[in-house]
Amino acid sequence: MGERPVGRAREAWTALGRCQLHSLSALVLPLYGGLVVGALLLLPVGLGLPLLPPAAAALRRCSDRQRARAGGWSGVAVSPPAPLPRTARAVLGDEGFWRDLRWAWCEPLTGGLLVAVPLALFWYGVFGALVQPFVWRLLGDGNWYAFVPVRSPTTMLAALLLGLGFVAGAAALAPRTLAAHARWSRWTLAAPYTTELVRRIDHLTGTRADALDAQAAELQRIERDLHDGAQARLVALGMTLEEATRLLDSDPDAARTLLVEVRAASERALQDLRELVHGILPPVLADRGLGDAVRSLALDSFLDVHVEVALPAGRLPAAVESAAYFAVAELLANAAKHSGAREVHVALGHRADVLRIGVADDGRGGAEAAPGGGGLAGVRRRLRAFDGTLALDSPPGGPTLATLEIPCASSSPKTSSCSGTG
Repeated sequence: MGERPVGRAREAWTALGRCQLHSLSALVLPLYGGLVVGALLLLPVGLGLPLLPPAAAALRRCSDRQRARAGGWSGVAVSPPAPLPRTARAVLGDEGFWRDLRWAWCEPLTGGLLVAVPLALFWYGVFGALVQPFVWRLLGDGNWYAFVPVRSPTTMLAALLLGLGFVAGAAALAPRTLAAHARWSRWTLAAPYTTELVRRIDHLTGTRADALDAQAAELQRIERDLHDGAQARLVALGMTLEEATRLLDSDPDAARTLLVEVRAASERALQDLRELVHGILPPVLADRGLGDAVRSLALDSFLDVHVEVALPAGRLPAAVESAAYFAVAELLANAAKHSGAREVHVALGHRADVLRIGVADDGRGGAEAAPGGGGLAGVRRRLRAFDGTLALDSPPGGPTLATLEIPCASSSPKTSSCSGTG
């Protein structure tokens, strides 16, 4: 119980320090904006042509730093614009450049003043708590701290307590202020709509190609399994039946032996077909949902697999459940084959219309999702069709944590929806 207040206090003081960093950055930012404006003013005489690209690049580094801070400090994703062109003429036509310049001049007056609110409370509180107790006698009867006239030890203690209250209020306000500043940064620094649209089209094109490739590979696998398994057994079964029919009158015992072989061959063919169907859509997944299907995977694994399921009562879309099921199956197979793990923890949850699955093992680590292929790359391609992501944290020596996220709304079995092209 004591760890949560301590964690919140640490988060509040960290946010206050980050507000201070934002405030200092806002003071320096007009210098970069001034460099860009100076280069623009020198364009008519030609001197600005070589100066504008490096000045714009310096400003872009500042804006990229702010985008990274908004995402890393507050969890507010700010999409970056397209890379800056290299020539002055192209820079002038770049919409992202003008957004950076607008932000450079607006940030000190808006974002800077926003983060200054908790800072002003903090430093005023520090003055009341740490300075007033030592200087109030020297300041005379005109010494006021906020609404308290500091003229006696009693009023000095009141000022001290009030200062501590201001410090506590600043610490409580800092995280909210930092989040509001991140949202302001997203509004001013996010990539233009046209850039986002082009990226979305490229992403959908890529995910569609991945989905088609995965579908073709799955069809080839099914055809190969049918050809090498059930089809071959059925052909052999037909030939054996023909031979048994021929021997039925002349050698009944031999025919009876062949019919026993036919029965065994038919059972093996049926088993092949059953395994093939299970590989396409496991019955437990179709009948009982993702949670029980993952529990079934855990029971089939020789590792010690612990499954925690916190899914809503309604079913997720069948395509999402299938993608998540096979992704977890691949991760468990990788843990069994390559990690040397003994224990695996699988956690399934659904919150804010996002399906989140964590698969953690105690293996040797060092896993990588190679772009060229492999099981983890296949998992990533499978999730991309639903705008899903795979985050892998696998330092050498372990442990390994794979986090899968798929945007998807849960509802009743009759009405389900999800994001993505799958």
